[in-house]
Amino acid sequence: MLPARLAQLVELFASSPKDIKVQALIEYSDRLPDLPDRLAEPGMLEQVHECQTPFFVTTEIDGDGVVQLYFDVPREAPTMRGYAGLLADGLSGSTVDEILDVPDLFYLDMGLVDVVSQLRLRGMAAIIATIKNQLRSVASPTST
Repeated sequence: MLPARLAQLVELFASSPKDIKVQALIEYSDRLPDLPDRLAEPGMLEQVHECQTPFFVTTEIDGDGVVQLYFDVPREAPTMRGYAGLLADGLSGSTVDEILDVPDLFYLDMGLVDVVSQLRLRGMAAIIATIKNQLRSVASPTST
């Protein structure tokens, strides 16, 4: 099950023609928020090495269990930066459990296979996996 905002975005993309999907990704690329200064230092975000684009992400969980996502993706990579913007819009404000319940390949329901390469699709899978791994490690720390 998808968080409500992400479900809206998936439905919108799924029902859009190919050229609109491309344009929407570019628009999300432009709307990706800048990193807060406290996260701009090297090492504050985790690199998703499976992406051919230098793609960095971190998650924060507030006291109420609400997640905020932060991304650093070069403007020269509008497709992956747009995907980051889409995730920031669709998942930030969700709970840990809501994000962990997102199907790993949810983006396929958006019809992105029509507009991005298989290599980028694998990167998208790695990004959602990285986000979930970060949330799992914070939500259930290992005991020593």
